[in-house]
Amino acid sequence: MGLKIYNTLTKQKEEFKPLRDKFVGIYVCGPTVYSHSHLGHAKSYVSFDVIVRYFRYLGYKVLYVQNITDVGHLTDDADEGEDKVGKQAKLARVHPMQIAESFTRSYFEDMDRLGILRPDISPRASGHIIEQIELIKKLIEKGFAYEVNGSVYYDVRKFSGYGKLSGRSLEDAMEGTRVEVRTEKKHPADFALWKRAEPEHIMRWQSPWGEGYPGWHIECSAMSMKYLGETFDIHGGGIDNQFPHHECEIAQSEAGTGKPFVKYWIHNNLVTVNGKKMSKSLGNFITLKEAFEKYDPMVIRFFILQSHYRSTLDYTDEALKAAKTGYERLLNTLRNLRERIEKMSDQASGNPAVLNIENYKSRFLEAMDDDFNTPLAVAILFELSKDVNASLNSGETLIKEELKQIDKLFTELGGKILGIIPEQLPEMQENLKLESDLVELLIKVRNEARQQKLWQFSDFIRDELKKLGIVLEDKKDGTTWKKIY
Repeated sequence: MGLKIYNTLTKQKEEFKPLRDKFVGIYVCGPTVYSHSHLGHAKSYVSFDVIVRYFRYLGYKVLYVQNITDVGHLTDDADEGEDKVGKQAKLARVHPMQIAESFTRSYFEDMDRLGILRPDISPRASGHIIEQIELIKKLIEKGFAYEVNGSVYYDVRKFSGYGKLSGRSLEDAMEGTRVEVRTEKKHPADFALWKRAEPEHIMRWQSPWGEGYPGWHIECSAMSMKYLGETFDIHGGGIDNQFPHHECEIAQSEAGTGKPFVKYWIHNNLVTVNGKKMSKSLGNFITLKEAFEKYDPMVIRFFILQSHYRSTLDYTDEALKAAKTGYERLLNTLRNLRERIEKMSDQASGNPAVLNIENYKSRFLEAMDDDFNTPLAVAILFELSKDVNASLNSGETLIKEELKQIDKLFTELGGKILGIIPEQLPEMQENLKLESDLVELLIKVRNEARQQKLWQFSDFIRDELKKLGIVLEDKKDGTTWKKIY
């Protein structure tokens, strides 16, 4: 069947066919670096990290470009308000570029902790002013843009395809436009390509229209086409960027080149917190650094992958605790598997650990081929884990080489593709020893309770341990325990 992707542009799943054989060019809108990264960033960039990983697993050469917006993104996400980076710089009383540098470092630190592979190219908007000016000049020459009072605007009425990505007509776009429309625009829905810099504006560059700075939308068009060409395979980003940002990108790029801009548009959905949209005004805004204080970054990554990238993700403490339990259960299977392998001799005979491990692999890949269905892929890993545990607990003689192949499969599917299973578990022996010591301690407490005839308390300890997968066996020479999976 091959890989199928839901294309936001056509509103349907399509078989993926690259523009160039075995090569994929991907551009994903990166962060505006004026504050620390939040859970929404994690949802988006973990999702696209897995998409990039899967393409590479399939044998594609991938050029992954993800920009850094360090200028031009205004506070109302359109053409009014202050530059987000500039506003934060005023509050902190430092240079805007100091803000951009600080939060760019913070962003990559957070992404690294989530196991996200670095993009191949991370262009900065402020480093591509020349390319943006050249594209704006071309749009003016072709009659798609006009200059007024040192600012340049895109004339949306000149582009017949405006709205084809979001499904919003020009009238719909007007409904979302502020009432206080700038009179210098020809049409309320026109958007800024270049903004005149007011006297107090620090980040400014020389242009044919005077000193100013670029609009947010023109940056991504210029940078994506510089590194991926005038038409490329995949453009991704959050669903909240579909309009106006991505709609405007299409309008200005296709007007400038006369060619289709992007073949496949991929949008990830949003994060909610306890069922409500995450926002600073509601007081439920959670940065990744705050989340990392409560949960291991890999647990958060695992939590994200349990939801499809096109579905909303509701962040609750209960959901994260459940994810933590599930993730630890998966890793424990791998720990026990590797411990068994280390203790085994290289016998060639024995019973097969799993009847057909290729079945799990093929089903996993089928899930990923269906628009990167990570929830189903994770579920298949748990099925594999359950069967592996049953084999390990069967008491039968197993084949070491087969167990090694299972270990390799876990690492290949859960590690190389999903990025949740490490090749090495350096803490494995320490964790196992701590677990053993704690169980032995509870057995001593239970024995003391039995001596004092505290039968209810004794039974409580036994029953609670059983819920955790620890079974106690009382024998004449003492109490032993074993782990069931």
